[in-house]
Order: sequence, then structure tokens, then C-alpha cells
Amino acid sequence: MRELIVTNDPVLISYAEALLKDQGIEAVVFDRNISLMEGSIGAFPRRLVVPDEVWAKAAEFLKAAGLGEWVVGNECK
Repeated sequence: MRELIVTNDPVLISYAEALLKDQGIEAVVFDRNISLMEGSIGAFPRRLVVPDEVWAKAAEFLKAAGLGEWVVGNECK
């Protein structure tokens, strides 16, 4: 699994997750429930991760959808 987006914005995470799901790309949100322990102050970012073998495809898709500034890394050509 590889990080695709790291953010404190739950709406961005949900949106990206839905976009990827529509493309048939499995994505998992790590640290989604950490807000219960942190008191919902947004101190811990959530991580959207995908399998290594589809990372490049997922990153390109999110960039095309206008979310390129949020994609971790710049391995996509």
C-alpha cells in the first residue's frame, strides 16, 4: 500500500475516495477514526492509500480531476 493523499480535510478524503471507487480503484483511508482520540481538533492527518501497483494510475486520475496538488509524490510522468 502506498500513500496517495495526506490531509486533515475529511471532505477531500471522501471525495477522492469516491472518485477512485468510481474508477474501480480500491482505496483505504488510514487514521480515519483517530479524531475520536484527538477530540476532533484535526491534529492528525488522514491518509488515503492504494495498492502499489495502481498508485500511478490513481495519481494520474486524481491529477486529471483537479486534485494534483494533494497527490503525494511526483512519480507520475
